[in-house]
Amino acid sequence: MTARCFIRAFDFEPLDIPLHTPFGISGGAQAMANNVLVTVELDGGFVGYGEAAPLPPYNGETQADALLALAAARDWLIGRETTNWHELAGEFRNRGGVGCGSAQCAFEMALLDALTRRDGVPLWKYFGGAGTALETDMTVTTGSPEQAAADARAIRGRGIRQIKIKVGGPKGPAHDLGRIAAIHEIAPAAPLILDGNAGLSRTDASELVRGLREHGITPVLLEQWLAKDDLAGMRALGEESGWLVAADESACSAADVRRIAQERAAQIVNIKLMKAGLATALEIVEAARAEGIGLMIGGNVESILAMTVSACFAAGQGGFSFADLDTPLFLATNPFAGGYTLDGGMISVAHIQAGHGVTPR
Repeated sequence: MTARCFIRAFDFEPLDIPLHTPFGISGGAQAMANNVLVTVELDGGFVGYGEAAPLPPYNGETQADALLALAAARDWLIGRETTNWHELAGEFRNRGGVGCGSAQCAFEMALLDALTRRDGVPLWKYFGGAGTALETDMTVTTGSPEQAAADARAIRGRGIRQIKIKVGGPKGPAHDLGRIAAIHEIAPAAPLILDGNAGLSRTDASELVRGLREHGITPVLLEQWLAKDDLAGMRALGEESGWLVAADESACSAADVRRIAQERAAQIVNIKLMKAGLATALEIVEAARAEGIGLMIGGNVESILAMTVSACFAAGQGGFSFADLDTPLFLATNPFAGGYTLDGGMISVAHIQAGHGVTPR
């Protein structure tokens, strides 16, 4: 991407996509994906698309926040040279995207899509070309044990092997244990990832670990059970349980990853592009590898557009042990053409010829 190229147009609009059922995590539920579609056009007519997917129960970001951040960037972006997209990403962070990682991500997605479409390079190859396939889990969101069992049956029916279960929140560990046990009964061989979204206290975490042991259930991963700043608690949770611990909300920058490593708080970090954009995600990967921490790719409630970018990122980089890229399955409509293909739990981006390959219908 050395040829001089300039931004001709920068546009954005609300992208509201209904869900089949509300997507519930420990901090609350979302009934609709209130996202934002971003379009970047370069001189020569090359167009790229990005998606902001703020998730208020996750980190407080809203669609309105993303729209404001994008609007603040429009005037200074038009006419800017794109030779070094990292520099533009840094300027967006400092001028237009402060405090809204999903807006930052959408801009970077759209810009990189336009540049790689111009160059005829698939995004997975741009990110390293290490591979073109990933295995994703599918999530059972918060709810009753009966609903959890029904969701597990549906996941098995799709041919998806790994199940992620949202835990934490006001109903307490006994309620979560009932849900997990119901899922385990339906799918006893399924690898289980238990995701707390920072919604458990240390006491509740210990109670849930004891209950899981009593039921003979061994999760493959405990993802961010405790508060994002409780690194000591995360370390203690890993030592108490003997199970792998992943940091999500605690890992939003390379500096965060280095702190996690120093405190020996987690063995895995969940990289979500929506936290702070693609440039920061690349820095997080570099830091994690340097510290010997494993990698997971995840996301918010995203359409096939953003999920495909995450799949290209993780497959192209290689070395990701866990993938949670299932949210297009929760959306009642798909306003896009193209994107990753899914066979059971296996995602492929091998067919993508340039950019991320997703376009509005």
